[in-house]
Amino acid sequence: MADKKLSVAVVNLSGESVGKIDLNPEVFGVKDVTPQVVKDAVTVYLANRRQATAKTKKRHEIHGTNRKPWRQKGTGRARSGDCKSPIWVGGGTVFGPDGTQNYKLSQNKKAHNLALRSVLSEKVGNGLIVVDSLDIEAVSTKNFANTLKALGVEGKKNLIVVDGGNEKLILSARGVENVGLVECDNIAVYDVLHFDNLIVAKDDVKKIEEALQ
Repeated sequence: MADKKLSVAVVNLSGESVGKIDLNPEVFGVKDVTPQVVKDAVTVYLANRRQATAKTKKRHEIHGTNRKPWRQKGTGRARSGDCKSPIWVGGGTVFGPDGTQNYKLSQNKKAHNLALRSVLSEKVGNGLIVVDSLDIEAVSTKNFANTLKALGVEGKKNLIVVDGGNEKLILSARGVENVGLVECDNIAVYDVLHFDNLIVAKDDVKKIEEALQ
């Protein structure tokens, strides 16, 4: 179920209100949130970010002699074949990761869209900042930091939805602490939950709505 009518204020980069924008209640007004769907989306995202780089050496990969440490009988010690045995210090590892692990998971598109619409709805009135435009005149990390201050989000974790061609904004924002950049067609449920604020241009709001309807 969603709200019948939903609108939020639109501000400029100076933090001044310049009007309002109507939001699609099917995307930004979801009320019946299913926590399990959101959890599944986060689990899939984190699993797919894992890199299978962990690797241990098996018995045949250990560098060392193949000579028998001592004779089979007569020493009073347990028999031993070579120093590469997994029960020896420095020996091979049994059932360890081999670098070919596959942690990939998947979630169907309908469930993922529901999860994304759910977390976006939670941001409305509690972290969603719609600006009229994210175009800036010149590359300047200092000026961009001042922009965040004007928007009242300085010192918080901010996720900014950017157009891939907005190079000035990307170059200005990448040096600011606790700022993430994402394109409107690549927003993750995890990112929306992780960041305190979601800053998006009004034109990109419509793109998000079209993608999730």
